[in-house]
Amino acid sequence: MSADLPNLAPGPFDLPDAGRLRVTPSTHPPRILLLYGSLRARSYSRFLTLEAERLLRAYGAETRVFDPHGLPLPDAVDADHPKVRELRELSQWSEGQVWTSPERHGAMTAVMKAQIDWIPLSVGAVRPTQGRTLAVMQVSGGSQSFNAVNQMRVLGRWMRMFTIPNQSSVAKAFQEFDEAGRMKPSPYYDRVVDVMEELVKFTLLTRDVSTYLTDRYSERKEAAAELAARTGLGSI
Repeated sequence: MSADLPNLAPGPFDLPDAGRLRVTPSTHPPRILLLYGSLRARSYSRFLTLEAERLLRAYGAETRVFDPHGLPLPDAVDADHPKVRELRELSQWSEGQVWTSPERHGAMTAVMKAQIDWIPLSVGAVRPTQGRTLAVMQVSGGSQSFNAVNQMRVLGRWMRMFTIPNQSSVAKAFQEFDEAGRMKPSPYYDRVVDVMEELVKFTLLTRDVSTYLTDRYSERKEAAAELAARTGLGSI
């Protein structure tokens, strides 16, 4: 090891290796979970989510849409509540996710935030979101804004997800959907197509190497120290 790096622990230190990114690709369809942030009967975030689901299926993905009705507030019940279990199991099943929220008071909705808050960073040895791809979208009642998608990007980073570069923000959403809830042709719709296409591409690119991509020196060092303490081998 270079003398310029005296504080690195030799065991956990691992040089990145492009060869470990060359793996036999999975052949099953990309698994995408979609969340939306409104309980209204005529919910434009739900309409946009269902439009995204149609596109994802056209791109060959397998999809699940979580219905937030009946999901309790975070910490109001135990994690074995049926809706909480359903959400966590879907998150674990997924290889990519789509989060779609209305913008309310310049922020994502409480319904959207509650879903994300119920998905912990880790459950034992399981990380329900780490290494998964993420696309973020929002709907607004007025002019175009990016407050909700910006907030969700911060959360995606915190949840250790790969948030794709593209995103969608639909202004005056009440004008963009017909009575049946289908999105009308427009530049807004074209952007949704772009986002879903990009999400599938990034999911195919990363899903088989996500464990390697999210493997961290600090966590390897901590694990080595814990192992040394348990086995009485001393510090690393």
